This record gives sequence, structure tokens and C-alpha cells, in this order.
Amino acid sequence: MIILPAIDIRMGRVVRLLQGDFTKETVYSGDPVNMAKKWEKDGAAMLHIVDLDGAYLGKLKNLPIIKELVSAIKIPVELGGGLRTEGEVDNAISCGIKKVVIGTRAYTDENFIKKLVRKYRDAVIVAVDAAGGEIISEGWKRQTSIKAKDFIEKLCGFGIETVIYTDILKDGTMKSPNMDSIKEILDSTTCRVIISGGISCLDDIKNLVALNRKNLAGVIVGKALYEGVFTLQEANKIV
Repeated sequence: MIILPAIDIRMGRVVRLLQGDFTKETVYSGDPVNMAKKWEKDGAAMLHIVDLDGAYLGKLKNLPIIKELVSAIKIPVELGGGLRTEGEVDNAISCGIKKVVIGTRAYTDENFIKKLVRKYRDAVIVAVDAAGGEIISEGWKRQTSIKAKDFIEKLCGFGIETVIYTDILKDGTMKSPNMDSIKEILDSTTCRVIISGGISCLDDIKNLVALNRKNLAGVIVGKALYEGVFTLQEANKIV
């Protein structure tokens, strides 16, 4: 299990949204590249980058900044937000992105995911964003009736090795993760799972570690780090 600092980029700035709401934005930096350098210096093993404009519009919008960011650091980067065509995925990979995170298109086009897995294998991650156990898609704008755990099981059958599970009711709230839903997801799949949403303190990370699940691959942390609730070094000591 590793800690993945989140860098969410909107209009060229590092921001955090409350539960994915674009009207509830907090700006933390005007320089995503320097932020990436900071997290690398502080001991990050990997970064989680989201092109929020891309997620909203359905195509990458901050690729020049992301390309500069990737070139400025040595640690691997996973990227999500707007990756809805093979061409967009190719662009991201060619810029040095190690893992591409597919969201909306994964729910609407199974053949697309299967094709990406054949082409890029374990470089493909699927973002499973859920509220009340059901998938939310299109940049968290559309509720579906797809059960998260059922969808993850299907993804495993397609050859997906890693998913990012986000409880959007917790994301950006710093009210602690929903441990019951996390345990349910971890117990229902052999896929590697990265948890996202609600990390508020070091005890939350300790609770995840205490689950002792081999398929718990990491946890994405955003607001708690940016607000200085704890440091990346403190979190890394726990994991």
C-alpha cells in the first residue's frame, strides 16, 4: 500500500473540489509542476493527476502542463480526466504517463476497455466512482444503476488489474472513508484497489492498513495534505 498525493488541475491551477462540485473549488497552487516536485521531494512513490477540465468536457485540456509535470519528476504518474478515446490515451502514454485512468467510457463501451487492455495491459486503470454503492459517471454528473462491486468483478474478467474506488459522498469532505463499503469492495474482488475519498487524519490511514488486505494497493490523499493536517512523511511511515 502506498500514499498517492493528488494533483487535480483546473484551468492550469491545483485545486480541490468538494464532492466533485465545480462551484465548490479551493485553489491551492497556481503551479502544478512545482507541486509535483514538492510531493516527489517529500517522498511520494507515485502521483495521482486529474485533468478536471478534461473530466468535465470529455477530452484532455491540460496536457501541455501535464507533459511538463511528467518531465520535471522521476516518479511515475497516473492520469485521469477526459480519457475517452484511444487517441487521448495514446497522447497521455506518449507524454510519459505510466498509468491511464479510464472513467466514463469504461461504463459505456466494454470493447473500448478490452482493446486498451490488449494494447497497454496493466497500464490501464479504471476509476470506479460511486455514491451509495452505485456508479457515477461523466465527471460525477450522471447517476447510474450499475453496482460498483458488480462492475469491478466484470472488469477483472476483462483483464483489468487495478481499479480506483472513490466514494464521491466522501471526496473532499475530510469526514473519513466509509470503511464498510471499502471492506465490501476489497472482499468482492481480486483486483488491486486504490482507495480515494475522505481521508481526514492519520487514523484513517491506520484503519486502512489495519484491514490487512493484500489487494489494497494504495490510497489517494488530497485535501488533508494540502490543508496540512498531516505530512506525506508521516503518512508514509504508517504504510
